[in-house]
Amino acid sequence: MTARWPALVAAFLLSAGSASAQSPEPVAVTVTDRGCEPAALTVPAGKSVFKISNKSRRVLEWEILQGTMIVEERENIIPGFVQSLSATLQPGSYEMTCGLLSNPKGTLTVTAASAAAPGAPDPMALVGPLAAYKLYVMGEVEAFHSRTAAFVAAVKAGRIAEAKTLYPQARRHYERIEPVASLFNDLDKSMDVRADDFEKKDADPGFIGFHRLEKGLWADNSTEGLSAHADRLLADATELKRRIADLTIPPARMVGGAAGLIEEVAATKISGEEDRYSRTDLWDFHANVEGSRKIFDLLRPLVASRDPDFVARTEKNFSRVETLLAKYRTEDGGFAPYDSLSDRDRNALKGPITVLAEDLSTLRGKLGLD
Repeated sequence: MTARWPALVAAFLLSAGSASAQSPEPVAVTVTDRGCEPAALTVPAGKSVFKISNKSRRVLEWEILQGTMIVEERENIIPGFVQSLSATLQPGSYEMTCGLLSNPKGTLTVTAASAAAPGAPDPMALVGPLAAYKLYVMGEVEAFHSRTAAFVAAVKAGRIAEAKTLYPQARRHYERIEPVASLFNDLDKSMDVRADDFEKKDADPGFIGFHRLEKGLWADNSTEGLSAHADRLLADATELKRRIADLTIPPARMVGGAAGLIEEVAATKISGEEDRYSRTDLWDFHANVEGSRKIFDLLRPLVASRDPDFVARTEKNFSRVETLLAKYRTEDGGFAPYDSLSDRDRNALKGPITVLAEDLSTLRGKLGLD
């Protein structure tokens, strides 16, 4: 990993060096059922704050893309609500996602700033955590690829019971590193897309990936017609492994990932919408918490020197969530089906997960990365 350190430092300097000392005026963008309004935006380099108004009929995520890479994103924007996204952008041309996958993408042009504002933290302080996180991600994507290969083989062989067992085991490795894995917009949409992202829902031919296979195995109890979807999933997993090997993880992505993983659980997964056919939701919950905890543990020494009370409070909140999830462990090391939990059980999970998400959302700011 030593050879990659200069690249990591350079990436961090690039993002920190253009940070603005003062919050800029928010840039408004509205997403309707047909696209973004306006469909083209121009902002200066450095920090921008976007106010995204969801006037469509579905929960959506708004993303800033450069090629297939997600530069920044705000997930789980509920219809009728407005959410903010802070992004520190370099000059260049970007795209914006605008609701349904079939909608045209918007364009975002970032012009050169007149002068760079001073950055906040010591760049060298993050080099160690970034290098350790890259090693963790590499291990997880390797396991994800091998588990997905076994899952795909079971699907193609028609071994339904085995495929059902392997499904959550493969997904948990992806869920642990989702802040990095989902950087690649094309692969994330291909592997982890949900039926809700299509006008024709689960009848849409664009509905592929893990959840298409999940529907076949559990809702249809059949592997008929799944072979091509399985092949595509394994090809995508192979491509993800290749891209991550060459990736320099953006510092803001790693730090923000601690909150992003928990926010996703709090905002949508607690409702049980993700693994709606298999009811293996608690596997994903647990993997998200594990991924978030890994980032927090790597950053703990940096944060402790700035805010020890925050560290103690977050440690306590992680323990509460982990203790609650442990109640639903099964003897084989898995988790109880999510539909076996009562509303009271789900609400008991929701409270501490929401508190943890709120606290972790301040982590980027504490390290000067907002």
